[in-house]
Amino acid sequence: MLPASKSIPKEMLPIVDRPAIEYVVKEAVRAGIKEIILVTHSAKTAIEDYFDTQFELEEQLEAKGKNTLLAQVRDILPHDVSLISVRQHRALGLGHAVACAAPVVGDAPFAVLLPDVLVDCDGLDEDLGIMVERYQASGAAQIMVEEVPAERVDQYGIVALKGGVPVPGESTPMTAVVEKPAVGEAPSQLSVVGRYVLPGEIMGILAETPRGAGNEIQLTDAIASLMERAPVEAYAMRGRTFDCGNKAGYLQAIFHFAARHPELGEQVREMMAAELG
Repeated sequence: MLPASKSIPKEMLPIVDRPAIEYVVKEAVRAGIKEIILVTHSAKTAIEDYFDTQFELEEQLEAKGKNTLLAQVRDILPHDVSLISVRQHRALGLGHAVACAAPVVGDAPFAVLLPDVLVDCDGLDEDLGIMVERYQASGAAQIMVEEVPAERVDQYGIVALKGGVPVPGESTPMTAVVEKPAVGEAPSQLSVVGRYVLPGEIMGILAETPRGAGNEIQLTDAIASLMERAPVEAYAMRGRTFDCGNKAGYLQAIFHFAARHPELGEQVREMMAAELG
């Protein structure tokens, strides 16, 4: 996302009128999660500041009678949800980032949401909430997956399944995760999306996981080790994903959420139609 992300964390780039990270945090909140842990580094203090209370701004909005804006500012994080941040001092991979939260997570089950990816279920029961319910009911870790074209499997982590491909909204046992397999050699066309519900015990596994692909500690390697001792399931998502880690995906997310915006939607759809005209 350069050059925009040169001075602004890419998670803070706006999707219409809110930064991308807010969409992800609120997705977790809607799934019933009450404790949010941000894994950040020194260049991303803007993320922490965004979720903090700004009394001066709220006082100004209240004094000017801008009650709608005041409500939106106060609605960023519900009062019954706590948010803290921990620092990842060196970028050593997703597995390392998750492990940085171990002192806070302890032995409790937790979810991992990658902020590059936005998920919209368009009014359906949300995928992350279903994954949490399935974990609570079965004790099996849940890995969100979606189907990708066969010619693009070499760009993703691809799961191997014990049974047939699950229908959207259902889970099936996994036997392996293959990182970027060669086209024609992939065990399925189901790619890992960036949403995980995991048991606390994986923190101990991560602590012993050596560096893998890219000389980084990979979460997929730890999940592979977890499968040797506990059930792990692939959850076939029903919603739609937007990869905001690249320019095309970011613009697609803006178009999608702008067209559905409660205040701007009609105007945006008219503008899009005029541009395509």
